[in-house]
Amino acid sequence: MKYMVLMQFSEQTADFPPIGTWSPEDLRAHVAFMQAVNKELIGAGELVDAQGLAMPDQARIVRAGRGDGAPVVIRGPFAETKEFLAGFWIVDCASSERAVEIAARVSGAPGPGGEPLNMPIEVRPVMSAPPVEV
Repeated sequence: MKYMVLMQFSEQTADFPPIGTWSPEDLRAHVAFMQAVNKELIGAGELVDAQGLAMPDQARIVRAGRGDGAPVVIRGPFAETKEFLAGFWIVDCASSERAVEIAARVSGAPGPGGEPLNMPIEVRPVMSAPPVEV
């Protein structure tokens, strides 16, 4: 079954400084960890896709305008948003327990000084079809 593993981030509640302030060494260690996780998932045949996302100041919320349907765009960052999606993995694994194992591994990515970040990671099954009752 496929699962989406979502890396949530919040500078307001994080126990570590904003990533833009990390030393080059700490940043390299963090990226190397993420690359190693991806290689492990590829080796296990579980990785479908993985992407890091741009910071919230580059995000846009788009809605269809009333009447003519022309796009109405709100540019980030969004002051009311406490958390943002920093990246994601789509994995195809045998069980939800395995997806949780992957999420726990990612949560422990190294931050400043090599300390585990313990970021909240959301795991959600990818629906292949609507529920039968629909």
